[in-house]
Amino acid sequence: MEAAKRKRNSAEYEEDEYDTFKPPPPPSSAAANGGIDLSLLEALEKSQQNPVEVLDIKTVKKLVLAFERRLKENIAARLKYPDQPEKFADSEVELHEEIEKLKILAGGPEFYPELVNLGTIASITSLLNHENTDIAIDVVGLLQDLTDEDVLEDNDEPAQILVDSLVENNALELLVQLLGKMSDSDPDESAAIYSILATVENFIEVKPSVAELVCERTKLMKWLLTRIKVREFDGNKQYASEILAILLQSSTANQKRLGQLNGVDALLQAVAMYKSKDPKTPDEEEMVENLFDALCCLLMPLENKEKFVKSEGVELMIIIMNQKKMCYGSAIRALDFAMTNYPPACERFVDVMGLKTAFPAFMGKLPLSKKNKKRYKEELEERLVSLVASLFGGILRGSRRDRLLSKFVENECEKIDRLMELYMRYSDRVKLESERFDQLELDDLEMDEDEKYNRKLEAGLYTLQLIAVILGHLWTSEHPRIRARIDLLLKQQKLTKQDVKDILQEYHDNIGDLEGPEEKERGQSKIQRFISSF
Repeated sequence: MEAAKRKRNSAEYEEDEYDTFKPPPPPSSAAANGGIDLSLLEALEKSQQNPVEVLDIKTVKKLVLAFERRLKENIAARLKYPDQPEKFADSEVELHEEIEKLKILAGGPEFYPELVNLGTIASITSLLNHENTDIAIDVVGLLQDLTDEDVLEDNDEPAQILVDSLVENNALELLVQLLGKMSDSDPDESAAIYSILATVENFIEVKPSVAELVCERTKLMKWLLTRIKVREFDGNKQYASEILAILLQSSTANQKRLGQLNGVDALLQAVAMYKSKDPKTPDEEEMVENLFDALCCLLMPLENKEKFVKSEGVELMIIIMNQKKMCYGSAIRALDFAMTNYPPACERFVDVMGLKTAFPAFMGKLPLSKKNKKRYKEELEERLVSLVASLFGGILRGSRRDRLLSKFVENECEKIDRLMELYMRYSDRVKLESERFDQLELDDLEMDEDEKYNRKLEAGLYTLQLIAVILGHLWTSEHPRIRARIDLLLKQQKLTKQDVKDILQEYHDNIGDLEGPEEKERGQSKIQRFISSF
């Protein structure tokens, strides 16, 4: 969801309860003065004499001083009359007004360092714990405004200084504590929940390390898991799903932490609500996509793949595929993540009749959907190729391997035909991209080899490499009908085994050591076997 669409103005949610304290306007004196309202004329004259102050360092100090004074008065009043709310009600209204005035600072992010130097951040964050929840909610609105993405654009350094100071002054802990006190049943508090989540997201935008900090220091993850398990859909459930995906997308520590909180099971429960029904609105649809994004991120660590299999995640994804609803493609993606480099998930997939579900999709028999546009189909194709490659990598022998290989022999080897069709399509796309590089170099826009390789991967080289890996598995099976079919199709396309070997060699040479040198050596050894076999 785009930030501009997602972030809502707090004014959209709140009616200012303090409006009741404002004195009524003075009675009109127009009738007594020949129809001329003297009070209006006086106000106009006064406004011309005192134009609105420009936001400068002097104004910032003036605002801060007024806020600190009102805060001090409110603390004093509450201490003096702890059991007499009417005695400190006025000071609360005045404090509310000063917090609202501070929102003008969002128009001058360049003054944030001064705000920090003045020590105001400690005072602001302390109010997140104020006994009057409305004051705490006011502060959330202020922090949301000050850290808004549109406000901080092109102001990286002041934004960093502000967020660093907020984090140092326990803003994360206090925000999440406040979140725990809010209830969706109250409209104002429900709006505050949204604002708190938006503020946390703003912090992460400015300082990505906050994604791990907030999970280390607070119970945000636990709160999010509880929120996504609620059956009814609303905007806060949608936002909770998005924040969860953000927290997981680039942090192995968070992925493991959520796994330990029984997060795999919680996410499976959340997506299971859509196994046989479609979301009713675009917002609900986006929430379901967020849930699957979070699930796929969660399936990166090995221990979470194990939890996925134990929680019957493989079975659930196959049920979702068989129902042919909107989540069809998302289920394939989750299976792909679960089965990558994890043989137990591959074995379970074969045992619960997953081949019967996956191969019609591999053959292009996809359920009708409004989303079945060209790019959507291509994404599914790429996922299915990856899934089949994972199956071959995870099931190396025994009856399961025989069942997998038999799929490529049945119906006159139609799946090998489909594999070669995909091979040609992705090969052509990669060639086109390479030709574009050559043209760019003629225009003196040279790219280094790494950049060229990455661009080719984006153009489809990775899928082409996986197709070549599947062909390698098929060839090394030494099944006569499979080999004969591959030979025939290569000749028909005016290709040789050397063409396949070249793709495998490039894949071999670019296998990284992200999972350690031993895993790299094992991967390269497997590809070398295919090259030698061809």
